[in-house]
Amino acid sequence: MLLNLHLPICNQILKRTKVTKLGASSQFVTPPPPPPDPPRRRRGLPPPPRDGEIPRRLALYSVEKIVEEFAMDLSMNPFSSGTRLRDMIRAIRASKTAAEERAVVRRECAAIRAAISENDQDYRHRNMAKLMFIHMLGYPTHFGQMECLKLIAAAGFPEKRIGYLGLTLLLDERQEVLMLVTNSLKQDLNHSNQFIVGLALCALGNICSAEMARDLAPEVERLLQTRDPNTKKKAALCSIRIVRKVPDLAENFMGSAASLLKEKHHGVLLSAVQLCTELCKASIEALEYLRKHCVEGLVRILRDVSNSSYAPEYDIAGITDPFLHIQVLRLMRTLGQGDADCSEYVNDILAQVATKTESNKNAGNAILYECVETIMGIEATSGLRVLAINILGRFLSNRDNNIRYVALNMLMKAMSVDTQAVQRHRSTILECVKDADVSIRKRALELVYLLVNDTNVKPLTKELVDYLEVSDEDFKEDLTAKICSIVEKFSQDKLWYLDQMFKVLSLSGNFVKDDVWHALIVLISNASELQGYSVRSLYKALQACGAQESLVRVAVWCIGEYGEMLVNNISMLDVEEPITVTESDAVDAVELALKRYSVDVTTRAMCLVALLKLSSRFPPTSERIQEIVVQNKGSTVLELQQRSIEFNSIIQRHQSIKSSLLERMPVLDEASYLVKRATSSQATVSLNKSAPAATPGGSLKLPNGVAKPPPAPLADLLDLSSDDTLATTSAPTAAPNNFLHDLLGIDLTDSSSTGGAPSASTDILMDLLSIGSPPVQNGPPTTSTVISPGQAVTKHASATPQVFDLLDGLAPSTPLPDEQTAYPPITAFQSATLKITFNFKKQPGKPQETTMHASFTNLTSATLTDFMFQAAVPKFIQLRLDPASSSTLPASGKGSVTQSLSVTNNQHGQKPIAMRIRISYKVNGEDKLEQGQISNFPAGL
Repeated sequence: MLLNLHLPICNQILKRTKVTKLGASSQFVTPPPPPPDPPRRRRGLPPPPRDGEIPRRLALYSVEKIVEEFAMDLSMNPFSSGTRLRDMIRAIRASKTAAEERAVVRRECAAIRAAISENDQDYRHRNMAKLMFIHMLGYPTHFGQMECLKLIAAAGFPEKRIGYLGLTLLLDERQEVLMLVTNSLKQDLNHSNQFIVGLALCALGNICSAEMARDLAPEVERLLQTRDPNTKKKAALCSIRIVRKVPDLAENFMGSAASLLKEKHHGVLLSAVQLCTELCKASIEALEYLRKHCVEGLVRILRDVSNSSYAPEYDIAGITDPFLHIQVLRLMRTLGQGDADCSEYVNDILAQVATKTESNKNAGNAILYECVETIMGIEATSGLRVLAINILGRFLSNRDNNIRYVALNMLMKAMSVDTQAVQRHRSTILECVKDADVSIRKRALELVYLLVNDTNVKPLTKELVDYLEVSDEDFKEDLTAKICSIVEKFSQDKLWYLDQMFKVLSLSGNFVKDDVWHALIVLISNASELQGYSVRSLYKALQACGAQESLVRVAVWCIGEYGEMLVNNISMLDVEEPITVTESDAVDAVELALKRYSVDVTTRAMCLVALLKLSSRFPPTSERIQEIVVQNKGSTVLELQQRSIEFNSIIQRHQSIKSSLLERMPVLDEASYLVKRATSSQATVSLNKSAPAATPGGSLKLPNGVAKPPPAPLADLLDLSSDDTLATTSAPTAAPNNFLHDLLGIDLTDSSSTGGAPSASTDILMDLLSIGSPPVQNGPPTTSTVISPGQAVTKHASATPQVFDLLDGLAPSTPLPDEQTAYPPITAFQSATLKITFNFKKQPGKPQETTMHASFTNLTSATLTDFMFQAAVPKFIQLRLDPASSSTLPASGKGSVTQSLSVTNNQHGQKPIAMRIRISYKVNGEDKLEQGQISNFPAGL
């Protein structure tokens, strides 16, 4: 009878293992008899079999052997639709190479495809689980997408769970198959089982498209009113996805979101607060609605959570639900930003949270940081802001580097709100500059740079210079750049400026940029009373720190220019002590620098120039200097070889003109150099931000290292290429036979025409005398004929008479309009944030040149920092931008920033001025960019 009970199982096993089917007349193969029992009965063993029990035991033994062989067969061939997920994972992990893994996945995918084609329903959920694992490994699983839909359409919860999980993993909102699941989702959202409703909400919240959002929004909105808190929570999170995909549906969820804030369940409250935050971002109407109906509820939630007793299900490090704290504070910041009434209502609760929250745990620090950010983001009182900044000051003393870093970031934002409160923590911030963590050092250095003003510049600079001596090499570059910038920006005393720059050159001259020491040389050349002090200080620094490259360059230049002041102690200051330096010592210092920097061509070239000048200032050393100069005649560097040969010739053969040839350099124009440097730096920064790939002709290196980028890249950057007319000074389309003017640099083309062909009647003699090219006309194009002296002037009806003179060129052209015409100011650009006004001024006799004065006004309540104005014009217009009066634009129109523009229209009277502008700035640390085109310039400008 027992054998008959096992017959169906055995038949199925034998069918799969291709063994003969068992029947009533089937005979088992007799197994080897078991060993005989010992004469005595052992403990734990069954008694000896009775008569008639041996066949039954034999049958059971044979069934067990068949089951064991079937299991072994499965282990040898695990790839079938009935293979468990665990076995497949074990086989994949057992693969020793990527090829073996691909083979395992390929065989399993083939088995799953076969099961799908056979419509195997028994193992569909198992196949989907394996497909999800294969998908996570990165293999294609698109063939199983329809299986997800079949599982979702099933009636049971397990099948739906696997189906929805596969739907979220294997599909996204871009798949067309997703449209087929909308009906199933709608049915499941209306299902009586709350767990199935939860599955549908989770899936919809993950892969909802815009079309699905519009179709299923009413069902989700209805579920926000159910009693089950889990369903409410999931419906609120699903609503966030819907609002992000279709912002127009935000108004449908405003009332439901406000009512959810009255719930007691923290999960519902957390999701409701997040939904309200998303609604504020999506719609201005929703923002105003929530300001009226939700502020009171948010204050109640925050007060209840802050004052609640210990709740184990929400407690984290002794603080009740810090996640809810943070989300409520963020929503308060969104609602209070720019709204005085709302900000005043939440001031008290913010002060309570800021004072009662403990800061000895990370959860408490997170709440305090979010509270500080909320206080800085709303229209808070000054006392509350001071409290917030004091909290950040406590953060700076924390041991955790992350907390100190976020505190420094927030203090940088607070600089635009309350500078005096941040100044109270200056000493703590300076200590952070010396921190072991490089990210904290850099952030603290940027904050110190913002803290510097006219009253504290000297003590702060001293602290930074003292730290420069012991700082790491990796940090010296940033620290040196900031110190140089501070000294240049805030120095009011030239002597203090020189002292600080000499210290920086001595400590980190290898990290000083070229424009910094160029500016130092310009200042020394202008400060005649400090030239002797400078050369003596640099000589002493050169003897002590000769390994600093920039120091060597400045010192060598000063020794060459003011060597006699060094030797004779001329222009001594009261703070100086006299030093003894001979002429030979000065030459030794330059020679040592020449030998030490044998690789740097610039330094060696400057040393050769200094030696040449010393040969004139110190005649007894001329022979020695000549020997040093001659050593470079065989240099492989052409520049040094040429200098050596020419300088040797000057010393040896041209004694009569050497003294006048080697006089001191004329005083460099400091104001024009600083303007060029500022304009160059501003243009270079804008080009680096917008166009990282440099053009071949990106910048022109001037003698002092000032980079002057051409206007073309900026015009290309702003896409101002509507005018294809070339400038009148270039003639790339000239005829091939006009090679003479190309060779001599003479323009034979008619400036009034856009073609490149020269006038047929132009005399080559006049071309050689550079008088064959008429100047640019300010009026309409005129037709002229070149004539010889004594010939009559041919007049044309549509042309203005023009007479050539051999020495004076053309006679005056068409009379110009009145240069004294007053042009009214215009509003060049206006947005919700900025207003730009232009005023115009012209110089008499130069109608093509216009000076524009731009005035920038901030229309918002937040201060704009890092303000930068850029402009681009067509190719026939030349534009020069002067530096702006400030980089900070005060809030609410309480002040303005001014900037001057010089515009030269080479086709004045033919084409009007056009300009495209770009304005970049920061609002609360966030980068903003605005751009537009100015087309309303006054007529005739």
